[in-house]
Amino acid sequence: MGANTIRHKPLVLLTGVIILQILLLAVQIKRDSQGRLIRVWTVGAVSPFQRASATGVGSVRGAWNHYFALQNTSRENERLRHENDTLKLQINQLQSRAAEADRLALLLNFRQAHPTIPMLGARVIGTGADSASETVFLDRGDRDGIHRNMAVITPDGVVGKIVESYRDTSQVLLLTDKDSGVGAMLSESRIQSPVGGVGEPLLTMKYVANDDTVNVGEHVVTSGMDRIFPRDLPVGTVAQIKPGNPFKQIRIKPSANLERLEEVIVLLSLQPLDLKKDAEAAAATAAEAKQPVKTQKP
Repeated sequence: MGANTIRHKPLVLLTGVIILQILLLAVQIKRDSQGRLIRVWTVGAVSPFQRASATGVGSVRGAWNHYFALQNTSRENERLRHENDTLKLQINQLQSRAAEADRLALLLNFRQAHPTIPMLGARVIGTGADSASETVFLDRGDRDGIHRNMAVITPDGVVGKIVESYRDTSQVLLLTDKDSGVGAMLSESRIQSPVGGVGEPLLTMKYVANDDTVNVGEHVVTSGMDRIFPRDLPVGTVAQIKPGNPFKQIRIKPSANLERLEEVIVLLSLQPLDLKKDAEAAAATAAEAKQPVKTQKP
């Protein structure tokens, strides 16, 4: 019995060691599993905060970048607006210069068409301070040979007359002024009657009898009877006709644009201007200029 116990003792010890190792392995596996579970729980708990933090940082970074992008866009838009305004100003200046060149060309052509008539070009530099009168000031005066009661016109028609002349400037009473007037006549019927202003854009033709025939659109020209304006200068066209007592009420639209005067012509003489012949000559010259130049073959 004692011998059997001694003989089986190593087997018991081996079995015990194996069981102990199995238990230790189980404990280790359990610890690893618990550690893994703790890590999983920790990561799961922290992950939402990490995502929120990353989203917040990304939002702040995006907003910051967007702010700088808006700043750059705003500066670029401001630069483009400034360039656009500059270009508009340059275009307006060029258009103004082109319009001025056209007006000066008309004045030059008018002067060239009347080489024997003494006249002087002048620029309008201001208007009268009195709101009750229709006057403008010119940049020419006594030292240029301008005196009172000289006629002022444009290539389109009558403007008014010189009422005051100073050393370097002169004052023009426009045809629309209440105190202004010009000897005139209807171009078709040749009925003579003075035309004057009433302080409005339209003029009035006086003393035309109700029995006289007057048509809307008929041209009114100077008669030369006032000893200021040469004969047959354009005054205007008949715009309105109403019966009156004892004379017709006739309103005339001025031929010259009296509300936008910039350059005018002062006539230094009462010598008549034959505008019809001048217009025909100018048309003939323009037609000749348009014809192609014939070249001779060698």
